[in-house]
Amino acid sequence: MSSKTISLLIVAQNEELNISDCIKSGLFADEIVVLLDRSQDTTASIATGLGAKIIEGAWSDEGERRMRGINACTGSWILELDVDERISPELAEEIKEIVVSSNKDFYLIPFRNFIGDRHVRFGWGAYNGVGAKAALFRRGKKRWHEGTVHPKIELKGAKGKLVNPIDHFVYNDLADMYNRLNKYSTAAASDAVAHQRYPNGFSTFRRFFSRFFRSYFQKQGFREGWVGVALGLFSATYPVLTYLKIKE
Repeated sequence: MSSKTISLLIVAQNEELNISDCIKSGLFADEIVVLLDRSQDTTASIATGLGAKIIEGAWSDEGERRMRGINACTGSWILELDVDERISPELAEEIKEIVVSSNKDFYLIPFRNFIGDRHVRFGWGAYNGVGAKAALFRRGKKRWHEGTVHPKIELKGAKGKLVNPIDHFVYNDLADMYNRLNKYSTAAASDAVAHQRYPNGFSTFRRFFSRFFRSYFQKQGFREGWVGVALGLFSATYPVLTYLKIKE
């Protein structure tokens, strides 16, 4: 492929309800790679019908899973998109224009985070939503390290920023938010025990208050009403719940 080609990478598991809209938002890419981790529904057939190349397997480590997908891409540029994210037509045009003459190695793309159909601007952070992500990068310029939950990312070269956002449908509703809190804290606790990383109890419980303060006040979650309270409690509870599961 030439230096201007784009591979779209989507990592998914049992996402038959979302994979079609996700892929369709990125059909401008020259190649679509869908990595399926222990998927048992019709995600593969839907993705194949939309022209995607399928990689199937089982990976317990998030970093290993991500790197397997990256290594399967053949484009000179790679665009990572999670299955709950969508690329607007405006962002698609911006990306196509950028890669033609770019002197950068990776780009931060801003995010618009949603709960259901509601665009929630304030209160995000600390494993709960994201403001921007280095989702577009040249081959070899992004590396995921080992880790079960939110592993470390290594970026090389010159950084750029795009203007148009990725739409991120973080949660369907409040129940979905706290189901994910339970899932993430369990995975984080398992990862900590496996690597013998045990947090200090006093510091962990102190973080409950500092994280709520940051989400609700510093990040202005109060401007979102009850949603801001829910986001603040998610952020505050995550390290405490993880700590308790480690002890268990």
